[in-house]
Amino acid sequence: MKEQLSKIRTEALAAFSSAQTAAELDALRVQYLGKKGELTAVLKQMGRLSAEERPVMGQMANEVRTVLEQALEKTGARLEEAALEERLKAETVDVTVPGKAQKIGRKHPMYIALDEIKDIFVGMGFTVLDGPEIELATYNFDKLNAEEGHPSRDWSDTFYFDKDSRVMLRSQTSPMQVRAMETMELPIRIIAPGRVYRKDEVDATHSPMFHQVEGMVIDKGVTMADLKGTLNTVIEKLYGEGTVTRFRPHHFPFTEPSCEMDIQCHKCGGRGCPTCKGEGWIEVLGAGMIHPNVLRMSGIDPEEYSGWAFGMGLERMAMGRFKIADLRLIFENDVRFLEQF
Repeated sequence: MKEQLSKIRTEALAAFSSAQTAAELDALRVQYLGKKGELTAVLKQMGRLSAEERPVMGQMANEVRTVLEQALEKTGARLEEAALEERLKAETVDVTVPGKAQKIGRKHPMYIALDEIKDIFVGMGFTVLDGPEIELATYNFDKLNAEEGHPSRDWSDTFYFDKDSRVMLRSQTSPMQVRAMETMELPIRIIAPGRVYRKDEVDATHSPMFHQVEGMVIDKGVTMADLKGTLNTVIEKLYGEGTVTRFRPHHFPFTEPSCEMDIQCHKCGGRGCPTCKGEGWIEVLGAGMIHPNVLRMSGIDPEEYSGWAFGMGLERMAMGRFKIADLRLIFENDVRFLEQF
């Protein structure tokens, strides 16, 4: 047994000192000092020894265990230090090396235009409102004087949720006119930007989902001259002094008289091009004096109050503001396009 203990001590010390990794060292620990290890196997033979030999062999076995445990601890510390050193070398950061440039996001051109529009109207004393995109026909059509049978209520023009054509994706931001008239005190000056949805085919100036900015003023003595003066001021603040505009007679069920406002095509300067479909002008908004029926349905006396309203296409305003030739660029999320703003 004495020879066995000496052999275990010599072999274990040599094996510990040659271990290269913590996992290898742990395997050696189990091999020599574990419950089923070589030293334990020798100790199980103690029962065969005489009473005089047991104390001597027991003391020697304890000495061997102590020596091996100390060697194991020392080698483990050495391996841990070496691993730490290797890790520090691998993870060394040279703080003098330039870092990777972080790309910073940019505001979308359409929202740049929207913020400018908001600033202009807020500066004129308007309040900015927000409303639901899922709307009731009551607000989208009925209370805006668009009765059953009006072309805009057809399934070919509007996205409905129910077979009765009462719930829809709003086709205009005009319902916010009615909601404002029902909840706000007079006089009223509001704008209401937001997404709207119509069954339009996608082309250079149309999309089935687009954005509008609704505006409305109701007060005593409001006239069409106030409407034209305000809108011309807004256009000049957006596009620069001297921007050419025109107002054309039109028909909307919720305004009377009604008009559409065009700006001279920014792409061709009025000569005609694909962006303006050869007309030299781009329609940017519809407007008019609020129809007396609309005022009455919201509990406002048209004999005492009058008002005007408009709805402008935000994408088209951005196109003119940044000289964008095709509306589809606004929605395609092409980084090469967006990085220009």
